[in-house]
Amino acid sequence: MLNIVLNTKISILCLVVAAAAAASSNITTDQQALLALKDHITYDPTNLFAHNWTSNTSVCTWIGITCDVNSHRVTALDISQFNLQVTIPPQLGNLSSLTTLNLSHNKLSGSVPSSIYTMHTLKFLDFTDNQLSGSVSSFVFNMSSILDIRLTNNRLSGELPKNICNYLPYLKALFLDKNMLHGKIPSALSKCKQLQQLNLQFNNLSGAIPKEIGNLTMLKGIDLGYNKLHGEIPHEIANLRNLEALVLGMNNLVGVVSAIIFNMSSLKVLILINNSLSRSLPSRIDLSLPTIEHLNLALNRFSGTIPSSITNASKLSFLELGGNTFSGIIPNTIGNLRNLEWLGLANNSLTSSTSKLSFLSSLANCKKLRSLNLIGNPLDGFLPSSIGNLSMSLKILLISNCSIIGNIPRAIGNLSNLLALALEGNKLTGPIPITFARLQKLQGLYLPFNKLVGSFPDELCHLARLAELVLLGNKLSGSIPSCLSNLTSLRSLYLGSNRFTSIIPSTFWSLKDISFFDFSSNFLVGPLSLDIGNLKVLVRINLSKNNLSGDIPATIGGLKDLQFMDLAYNRLEGPIPESFGDLISLEVLNLSNNKISGSIPTSMEKLFYLRDLNLSFNKLEGEIPSGGIFANFTAESFMGNVLLCGLPKLQVQPCKLSTPRKERKSRKKILLIVEWEWE
Repeated sequence: MLNIVLNTKISILCLVVAAAAAASSNITTDQQALLALKDHITYDPTNLFAHNWTSNTSVCTWIGITCDVNSHRVTALDISQFNLQVTIPPQLGNLSSLTTLNLSHNKLSGSVPSSIYTMHTLKFLDFTDNQLSGSVSSFVFNMSSILDIRLTNNRLSGELPKNICNYLPYLKALFLDKNMLHGKIPSALSKCKQLQQLNLQFNNLSGAIPKEIGNLTMLKGIDLGYNKLHGEIPHEIANLRNLEALVLGMNNLVGVVSAIIFNMSSLKVLILINNSLSRSLPSRIDLSLPTIEHLNLALNRFSGTIPSSITNASKLSFLELGGNTFSGIIPNTIGNLRNLEWLGLANNSLTSSTSKLSFLSSLANCKKLRSLNLIGNPLDGFLPSSIGNLSMSLKILLISNCSIIGNIPRAIGNLSNLLALALEGNKLTGPIPITFARLQKLQGLYLPFNKLVGSFPDELCHLARLAELVLLGNKLSGSIPSCLSNLTSLRSLYLGSNRFTSIIPSTFWSLKDISFFDFSSNFLVGPLSLDIGNLKVLVRINLSKNNLSGDIPATIGGLKDLQFMDLAYNRLEGPIPESFGDLISLEVLNLSNNKISGSIPTSMEKLFYLRDLNLSFNKLEGEIPSGGIFANFTAESFMGNVLLCGLPKLQVQPCKLSTPRKERKSRKKILLIVEWEWE
């Protein structure tokens, strides 16, 4: 009996020792796998891992490591968002108790070792926002316990494996978006019966959407946007009674959208933007999509009226119907959408029930409204003063090309949070309201192609954040104000095709960050200031069709970023500055119809990007350069300069074979040297 007890104790002791030895061995394996990962880190901006992941401390105390409290095995590795430059070693697959692997938001490069895809305990895999490469078609997803795979925003290529779901019985989320995948979506995806989230957007996938996707009844989200999918939307998608988000935008889908797609009561998000889809909206869209929050049907072929019932969809916050052929009136009850933040109705054939655009008054009830886009609808009415009652949250207000008449209401100045205001291409009259001075957050003001009159209001100079100001194509008059220099955020200024007079104020040339300005087709006089050379980031200048005089400043040659310059139809004189040869980015140059004299600088031969040159109808003389880009230009570039000479194709007189002055001087110098040596 004593021997039996003793043997039992010895056996138990051996088992304990063996278990301890095995545990020690497994922990050592985990440590070696993690140290292999550390060795593959080529850049660690925090330098944490060099000091924290050391062999003389327990792996369970290392940054990003979670261990099981009993076995002390590593169960989670999360070193996301450390901005590490690292490749994945195959030894990482030896973490045989790992359930979570998160290396997202780093700079992982290279391919994913096959050992990673055979980790049978793994449930969560996230490699989001890295630089991983390789063909996804070579992956063998043999991870029977995996629930969540995230490989978003990498450089993975190839086709999705046809057997992708053979060994993923419990997969709930698959994120392969923002990669370089091509080929078709495999119908075998329907074998992932537990799948709830499928995101394949921003790839190059083609072919039709497989109808078998309708078998994935657990799906809550489908995102296949920004691919090259074609064909019709399979009506089997309507079988997905749990679906909350259907995103199919930016593809080549065609056909009539089945009515049952618009009858999915669980949908919160429906995005079909930029396809070739058609049909009208259901008359009781509030009943067929009762939970809809985000509806984007823009840039398709939807038609018919906007049903007034849509204003009963009380949860709707984003409604985008632009770029279709909707007609009829904009419902006056649209203000019932109290949660509405975005309303886009641009480029349809929508009208208002009254000339006072009564639907705008209704929208005053939408206190969360941030963006309103009505561009390109024949509204044919006045802007009511009630427009000033729109949401104080409003940042974007676009009512261009809508046949709006009358004055701009002063009440628009109440919309103090506006960032962009566009009223271009209407029939607006009267002055620019001085109340615009209240729009202190405004960054873009677009009022071109109207019939606005009066002077440039000094109050606009108070808009310190204004980056773009577009007033061209009106009847504004008076001088350009010197206070423009206050607009230090200004990048683009378009005042062309108005009736401005006087000189360009000297203060204008202090706007050193301006990139584009257009003062063309006005009545401006005086010379161009030498200070134009201060505008070092200028890309585009248009001063054509004015009465500017004097020489062209040589300081223009310092504008290295300048791509477009039009000084045509002025009274400029003197030579083309030699410094024009330094305009290394120049693509278009028009100096026609001035009084410019002298020769064409040969320094311009090196303007390699110059594709459009017009020097016609000036007083230029001498030989037209024939080297460099001048070989590409035709007679049209030089006509009307009777003293120019050059090649016959340029339709000017041939140059006389006379010895140029410089050559005569050099020859005389050589003769003197020869005579001195002879003596």
